[in-house]
Amino acid sequence: MLQVLPAGFGRLLSRMRPGINALLFAGVNVPAVIEVTSPAFVQGGIIPALYTADGAGLSPPIAWRGLPEDAAALMLVVEDADSPTPRPLVHAIATRLPVQGPGLAAGDLTSISGVGMGRNSYFRTDWLPPDPPPGHGPHRYAFQIFALRRRPEGLGENPGRGAVRAALGKGVVAKGCLIGVYARPASRSLGRISRGSR
Repeated sequence: MLQVLPAGFGRLLSRMRPGINALLFAGVNVPAVIEVTSPAFVQGGIIPALYTADGAGLSPPIAWRGLPEDAAALMLVVEDADSPTPRPLVHAIATRLPVQGPGLAAGDLTSISGVGMGRNSYFRTDWLPPDPPPGHGPHRYAFQIFALRRRPEGLGENPGRGAVRAALGKGVVAKGCLIGVYARPASRSLGRISRGSR
């Protein structure tokens, strides 16, 4: 959607970024012992275009390990630390992740997957693929996993960021984070090359 904006617009907003310290992960004071990984990209690596608005827009596969023994519930929040907004843009919230199992396959962050989707920043209960403005530079997308002693009460069917943040203040025992990076290609021809070279 934002690929139609002129690159000059993105450059004008290049200094407007909430930053890593504005992520939910930074505000939760528990050990970061959960290892979050993806077969699609490494920590700090480039997210393939397949999982962005420049490709098929699927949510990437995500796995985790190292959960505390007393973890009874898991939540995932995906935020863009570099969105040109006052706080990080929410790309997905999943409130009922499997505590045991292989993790999430590509495309699993949907309202029909059974993982209990909250509302992203566009008020949709689905994966919002990375769609940074042209010229804005690299964006860091944080895949944040939170382990809780019990499933939060009163969270509602499709909670937003505020409700999740309140729930994380009660009973969180551990956290983990995987960061992937994506920047919009400088031109359409570069975008075609990068997608074809996955």
